[in-house]
Amino acid sequence: MSLKAFHIVFVIVSVLLSAFVGRWGVVAYRNDAQPMDLVVGIVAIVMGVLLVWYSTWFIRKIRAIGSA
Repeated sequence: MSLKAFHIVFVIVSVLLSAFVGRWGVVAYRNDAQPMDLVVGIVAIVMGVLLVWYSTWFIRKIRAIGSA
């Protein structure tokens, strides 16, 4: 597996992890009403969205270079 392919797979796994942690934080906040759970959930969701943006930027960049 090339370094570029590993990078893309790693980012995809990170997005999935962010989604699961975000959902966990929001559900935990619903159950216990602890503000830190909501903060963790929101931060994880925002990081997941930023990672999706980063992955699209990275894929476009490696295609533009001609390395894809």
